[in-house]
Amino acid sequence: MSGEILVVNSGSSSLKFALFEAAHAENPMALTLRCRGQFSGLGDQARVELGAGFDEAADEAYTAALRNVPSMLGHQGALARLLEWIEANPALGDLRGVGHRIVHGGARYRDPLRLDETSLGELEALVMLAPLHQPYGLAPVRALADLRPSLPQVACFDTAFHATQPAVAQTFPLPRRFHKQGVIRYGFHGLSFDYVNRALAEQMQCQPISSGRVIIAHLGNGASLCALRDGRSVAATTGFTAVEGLMMGTRSGSLDPGLVLHLILQEGMAPEAVQRMLYKESGLLGVSGISGDMRELLASQAFEAAEAIELFVYRIVREIGSLAAALGGLDHLVFTAGIGERAAPVRAAIAQGCEWLGARLDANANADHATAIAAADSQVGLWVIPTDEERMIAWYTAAELTR
Repeated sequence: MSGEILVVNSGSSSLKFALFEAAHAENPMALTLRCRGQFSGLGDQARVELGAGFDEAADEAYTAALRNVPSMLGHQGALARLLEWIEANPALGDLRGVGHRIVHGGARYRDPLRLDETSLGELEALVMLAPLHQPYGLAPVRALADLRPSLPQVACFDTAFHATQPAVAQTFPLPRRFHKQGVIRYGFHGLSFDYVNRALAEQMQCQPISSGRVIIAHLGNGASLCALRDGRSVAATTGFTAVEGLMMGTRSGSLDPGLVLHLILQEGMAPEAVQRMLYKESGLLGVSGISGDMRELLASQAFEAAEAIELFVYRIVREIGSLAAALGGLDHLVFTAGIGERAAPVRAAIAQGCEWLGARLDANANADHATAIAAADSQVGLWVIPTDEERMIAWYTAAELTR
């Protein structure tokens, strides 16, 4: 298939985009990237940030129509501007389809899905399970359906990668009727884990099924761990919603459910206020009182910042122990996403906490942000592998459109 695949990854005030050649590739790493960037500050102080595939000095005229955006530009306006720029650019081929990151596929959707009105309505019904992500992931689908009704759109789900988990890992100890209603542990960040799993196998020059017992640490503003055996997810720290598990930038991670009941019944907090606190006012931001951004906390001299970082690491190390038990040991630990890829002190502290598993860090390689950061005597492979969810989405979208 010739032409281009556009990938859209939308947030509350941002719109990430990437353009890939639609030609078939055996694996995601072999796809050709044309360009990537993002609109940020949408609805307030909109701007465009151009990344790979753009040479700002050489391509000023080429990018001018994309860069010059009104300050109050919204999501639909950004999509319209992006489509017009792609279609007016003679260097680009025909746009063949659009791939979207959709956080929650529910119990029904486990594979990439060509979207229509029926499936879109069913996905909109899952907003309550991922309130920070699902509405923003689906909004561009609606907008593109209005802007380009004949353009195929494909949803790729963060929950899909975890569908291989055994039933015992997905089940909550609740009355059985809830399980039948779809109240199970779904797991999230699946597109990231899927890509990093494949990239690790390429680094090791093997197939994913040969990489052994692996834990991938997706550490960013959203954070979670996934345990993989033979390239398949067997357990994850996230569950029914994306707030469970690790402490995150502004999300609490796992709490005693009795505490949530206490906040509502004894403290008199409205459920909506509790939801806002757990999703937007907790985690690194809540504990530090300074910021949910790890870069700011690492640069801070405040003891509250140090406490927040210590708790973040402690929770990760505890969960690594839990997932290692589920795997029956550990062969590789992989760091990815913003904190995992760029915060060397955090990686060092986590590796130190995993010395009981045989992990030994090469301090110099870690400081240099090398790909392989394990010391020669380490019994566990330690890796830093940048994630690329957009590339994964493009690969699945191209495959779906050629079926």
